[in-house]
Amino acid sequence: MASEILQVQGYKIAVDKDGYICLTDMAKADGDGSRAADKIKNWLNTKFTIDFLGTWETHFGSTSFKVVEFHHFRENVGKDSFNVSIESWVESADAIGIYSKKGKFSGTYAHKDIAFEFGTAISPVFKLHLLREYQKLKELESNADNVEWNVRRYLSKAMYHVQTDAVKNYKIPLLNTQKDREYIAYAEEGDILNLALFGFTAKKWKESNVELVYKGRTMREYASTNELTVLGSLEGINAEMLKKHTPFDERLTVLKAAAIEQLATLNRLYPEKSLRKNDAGNFQAYFKNDALGMFPAKVLNN
Repeated sequence: MASEILQVQGYKIAVDKDGYICLTDMAKADGDGSRAADKIKNWLNTKFTIDFLGTWETHFGSTSFKVVEFHHFRENVGKDSFNVSIESWVESADAIGIYSKKGKFSGTYAHKDIAFEFGTAISPVFKLHLLREYQKLKELESNADNVEWNVRRYLSKAMYHVQTDAVKNYKIPLLNTQKDREYIAYAEEGDILNLALFGFTAKKWKESNVELVYKGRTMREYASTNELTVLGSLEGINAEMLKKHTPFDERLTVLKAAAIEQLATLNRLYPEKSLRKNDAGNFQAYFKNDALGMFPAKVLNN
C-alpha cells in the first residue's frame, strides 16, 4: 500500500512506506498511460541506465550486490537477443534500488535517486516539480518527527518526577545523609538509567562533549524517539524497585535487560524513530555506540 501520494503537475505519484517512488505513475505523465510499462522497459534497456543503476547499487545499495552480474547486464544491454526486466535485474544482481510489486498500488518503484533520474527521461520540468513535491513531503515528515520527539521528551520528564518522588520517599530516608548531600542520591538514580539505556554516565558524556556542555545541552537532548520512550518506561520500573528497596546492582541488571529488550522491539517496529537528533535539531541515521557507549558531537555533526 502506498504511504503517500504526491501531486505532480496534476498526476498522482505513489510513494511507498520506504520512500520509494512509483515509476509507473511517473511514466503516465508522459502522455499515453497505457504504455507506462513500455516506457520503463525502454528506459531500463539502455547502457546509460544500467551504468547508473549499477553505480547506485555499488555505492548506496546492498553489500550483497553482485558486481559480476552487473557487468553481464552492462555488456549485453541493447542487444536484440537480450532483454533487461526489473525482475531479472533484481534477482540476478541482488539489487535493492528498484522493484516491481503486484496487487493494489502495483507498479515499478524506485529509490528517490533513481526515480529522479527516470524523471529526466520524462521531462526536465516534470523532474523539477517532482523534486519539489518530494522535498515538501519530507519536510512535513520531519516536522511530525520533531513534534513526536518533543512529546516523548515531555513524557520522559514527567516520568522523571515519578522516579524523583520515589527517591525522596523511599531512598533518602534510609541514607541518613545531610540535606545538602541529598542531590547525590538523585544524581545516582539519573545515572542508573543512563547506564542501563546508553551504557555510560552523564559525567562521561560531558567529558566527551565539552562544546555541547558549554552550550547548555544535555545528553538526553540527542536521544531518539524510541530511546525517550524506553527512558520513560525505565523510570517507572526503577521507581517501583525503589519502593521495594531493591539494591542498586540488582536494579541496574533489571533495567539493562528491559532497555535492551524494549529498544530492540521499538527499533524493529519503528526503525525511522531510532534516529537521533543532531546539534541542528534534525534527525540523523541511527548508529551504534562507540567503545565507551557515547555519541559525541563529532559523530553527531558528520
